[in-house]
Amino acid sequence: MEKREIQILALSTSESSPGNFSLVLEDLIDKKRFVIIIGTFEAQAIAIYLERMELPRPLTHDLFKTTITQLGATLKEVVIHNIVDEIFQAWLVLTDFENKEKKVDARASDALALAIRFDCPVFIYEPLLHKAAISEEFEKFSFLRGSVSEYTLEELQSLLNDLLAKEDYESASKIRDLIQRRK
Repeated sequence: MEKREIQILALSTSESSPGNFSLVLEDLIDKKRFVIIIGTFEAQAIAIYLERMELPRPLTHDLFKTTITQLGATLKEVVIHNIVDEIFQAWLVLTDFENKEKKVDARASDALALAIRFDCPVFIYEPLLHKAAISEEFEKFSFLRGSVSEYTLEELQSLLNDLLAKEDYESASKIRDLIQRRK
């Protein structure tokens, strides 16, 4: 199965899951985007590293990196390989001191927090990328226009109809829920 390299594009509070964060990931080739909902701890671990903040003591992901390195191994890559009940699953692909590969199952959020620390590539299987990708219509709606609060009910209804016509039911359900909250 073909893998596609992805990168972290943005991290923000999640509107759909209060108390959690949305991690926006982007395919390096087609620029397709998808969102992973992550917890506060993982969001903090990612944000602290991306912002190059210095802490007096290591976080769990820093400790894990030090442990892997001290044992003579390295994180070669992260592969997001599955999604079950809207939860992304990943493998940490490690190489040991004999250059043998080992796969370790991990939550995608933890795997990404480690990937940025090791500066290693992150991949997703192509069929999973297509399944998880935000539709172009919804992406225009979400990222280019700005806040959904700027849309009128008529504009939301029009977008909903377009998404249903394209059979993008996941995005359509989000717009439907927004319309229902507004009424």
